[in-house]
Amino acid sequence: MPPRKSNIFVAYVVLNLVVFSLVFVHAHRENESARPALREKAILVERLQLTDLCLFTDARYARNPSMADLHSPFQDSPMSMEHFPSGTILFPPGHLRTP
Repeated sequence: MPPRKSNIFVAYVVLNLVVFSLVFVHAHRENESARPALREKAILVERLQLTDLCLFTDARYARNPSMADLHSPFQDSPMSMEHFPSGTILFPPGHLRTP
């Protein structure tokens, strides 16, 4: 006798809940194992008085994309060409690329 579709669905949901809970267990274990390294990095940042991540040094809008002024690439003209090398590596945000 073939299994009922409802039993297959319940087994699927239970399996997904088990996998979902294992994701949280894994995240907790990784967080605990990474804690000493993060503590060392925090001490280094405090000792060197670092402020924020700097990816590139040439353009102020490419230094840290999360802290960038969105209009600074177009300070000369909205149609101006990119003249910094990092502009070819760092793409604009997704909401600016969609037509």
